[in-house]
Amino acid sequence: GQQDYLLPFVEDGTIILIGATTENPYFEVNGALISRSRIFELKSLQTKDIKELILRAVNDKERGMGSYNAKIDDDALEFLADMANGDARAALNAIELGILTTDRGEDGIIHITLEVAGECIQKRPVRYDKTGDNHYDTISAFIKSMRGSDPNATAYYLAKMIYAGEDPKFIARRIIVCASEDVGNANPMALVVANAAMDAVNFIGLPEARINLSQAAMYVACSPKSNASINAIDMAMADVRNIKTSGVPNHLRDAHYPGAEKMGHGLGYKYAHNYNNHYVQQQYLPDELVDRVYYEMSDNGEEVKMKKWMQYIKENSNE
Repeated sequence: GQQDYLLPFVEDGTIILIGATTENPYFEVNGALISRSRIFELKSLQTKDIKELILRAVNDKERGMGSYNAKIDDDALEFLADMANGDARAALNAIELGILTTDRGEDGIIHITLEVAGECIQKRPVRYDKTGDNHYDTISAFIKSMRGSDPNATAYYLAKMIYAGEDPKFIARRIIVCASEDVGNANPMALVVANAAMDAVNFIGLPEARINLSQAAMYVACSPKSNASINAIDMAMADVRNIKTSGVPNHLRDAHYPGAEKMGHGLGYKYAHNYNNHYVQQQYLPDELVDRVYYEMSDNGEEVKMKKWMQYIKENSNE
């Protein structure tokens, strides 16, 4: 109602409306006001910007604390810039606290080390470079722990990534990949749970989304495993890439257009639902690949049932 009341005065120029909000204005502001406004999105500062501000604060004698003769180590600079999460005020408060509370060394210089930086924001630094070896080593260990059915190690590496400020969407994506690559149809629900965790991350965000990530990761880690799905698609893609075929067999080709019958398209196709168990033996692969087997089901979880069912319908099919 207040927004509706403002509208005519904004319209005739009596009021120039200037506002700032942490909410999405496209959801929270009257559409009529939006159409008469110019929206600017203010983004968080990037890590490199925060690092530049910290260095200015340490070294600038006029507008910073350069007169204190302080020096910040590279790993401490990286840590503070990362932990500031785009907030310049948080970074400047931390470096100010560090300079004011740290004793000088024997060389007369105040050394801001990684340990000092951790004390300034009351968070223990974890060596975790989001673009370097620590990042890749940790996510590798996380995936291999899920694949290896070790929920305890999975929880540890998940916690390490969350603590170090890793993007939760990145973690969720890796859980989704693992759910198909390493669990597959041994437990098809793993992919459902992993996808639900991604939705929860986008909907809730941290810190609560850590619970959703943990649930999905624990579920994947404790599920029966099968890599049959990834093996099937990789083998099939290799054949598509390396083997020339004559194309789709005629009886499988589209017959829903005039003239298709004259070309033999669709002739002889057997509609599976017309047969016992909704299955009938017929050729589906191209002639050159007729004996290929891509999907070799494991003896774990749901794939055991799937394998038995496929064997049953093949043995009990009829024409």
